[in-house]
Amino acid sequence: MITDALTIVLTGTGLIFFVAGTVGLLRFPDTHSRLHALTKADNLGLGLVIAGLMVQVPSPLDAGKLVLVWALAILAAGTTAQLVARSALKKGQSAPDDEGMQ
Repeated sequence: MITDALTIVLTGTGLIFFVAGTVGLLRFPDTHSRLHALTKADNLGLGLVIAGLMVQVPSPLDAGKLVLVWALAILAAGTTAQLVARSALKKGQSAPDDEGMQ
């Protein structure tokens, strides 16, 4: 009973972070702000969902697999965000900090 409640709370909180990242993606004005909102919220959201699932797994091996999935997702998200940010800079979209200095 307690494990089910903990799973619901953790996965529900993770889903809230996913929604916040999606809202940031839709609402923020430039590419860099959108990337920041999306990667930060999604990484934390996935971590909370994984934590909620770890409560339910029967063995430590299964928990390790979930942690591995989370680690690979963080690595992929960081790499992808860097590539998208560089592409935006090459296309002439300035970073938010650079706008006032041009």
